[in-house]
Amino acid sequence: MNELLLGALSALLSTNPVLAASNALVRTTGIAVPVVNPADPVELEYQRLLTADDDAQAEVDEWIKEAEGKPGSTAALTLPARIKQRFEPVETGYADFLRRHPNHTRARLAYASMLGDLGRYDESVAQMEKARELDPANPVPWNNLADHFSHFGPARKCLEYFAKAVELAPQEPLYRINLATAVAVFRVDARELFGLPDDQAVLRKALELYREARKLRPSDFKLATDIAQMYYLLEIPAGEDAATRARADRLFQEAIQAWNEAERLARDDLDREGVALHKARLAGMYGRFAEARQFLQAVSHPGLADLKARVARGVEYKEKAAATAGN
Repeated sequence: MNELLLGALSALLSTNPVLAASNALVRTTGIAVPVVNPADPVELEYQRLLTADDDAQAEVDEWIKEAEGKPGSTAALTLPARIKQRFEPVETGYADFLRRHPNHTRARLAYASMLGDLGRYDESVAQMEKARELDPANPVPWNNLADHFSHFGPARKCLEYFAKAVELAPQEPLYRINLATAVAVFRVDARELFGLPDDQAVLRKALELYREARKLRPSDFKLATDIAQMYYLLEIPAGEDAATRARADRLFQEAIQAWNEAERLARDDLDREGVALHKARLAGMYGRFAEARQFLQAVSHPGLADLKARVARGVEYKEKAAATAGN
């Protein structure tokens, strides 16, 4: 399913994909899945549809891998036609099922997901909107429509729909994560929607939403690192007076604490040393060059050698620039 990775997001928050609640996600996370009788004939038919959809997607994924990097090959040239042909019986199945069961919200969402994957976005939106009308208390249509708006606009609607999903399912961290990422990306619209004074307040709002999500998912290393990386976007107080330096110190300590929390959830040495690299980069940004070098000493994993060298060069450059400015 789609991820919200616009150009702006790639530059700012490339580790924070906004996740649509796709067919698989709905089945595996239990988000807004009603209690159903697994022996019910309608449910059995619906599950067969999902299986057919998943099987088609898995086969198409293999075709895409085969054609990758071979633009002139038969596999690549025939790929669009083969994909269309492979999904035709799946689409027919959804259409027939919905003709007989027009109020089946989950089938409409699954059909919308398939249409979106095929690039038929207007049709996908129509199915999601119908699902939302049928079950306005279900957060999944709101979330998935917001995901669409994150790609194609309007940004304001993206934020409003993610916020509605949070309102409808306050205990589901996925929706708070999605809203947090959208807030950080669509800052102008978020500022207007939430009545915030400036960009920094918007980023703090995003950080607050991420932290709320983390309370619901406290053992998620990835989420902890996403929170810590938000501090790269917060403005460092600039000035030589004692009050400004104190504010900068507090912000640095807050950021380091966020990385410490991520480090406690590290799954292996690569995770831990990756956190050390981030701490080094952060220390360099705040002019704490000795601390930056200390953090770099903790990095020895060969897979991080290039990144370590890059961060070290950045720290060295900033230290020289600071020394020159001080002369």
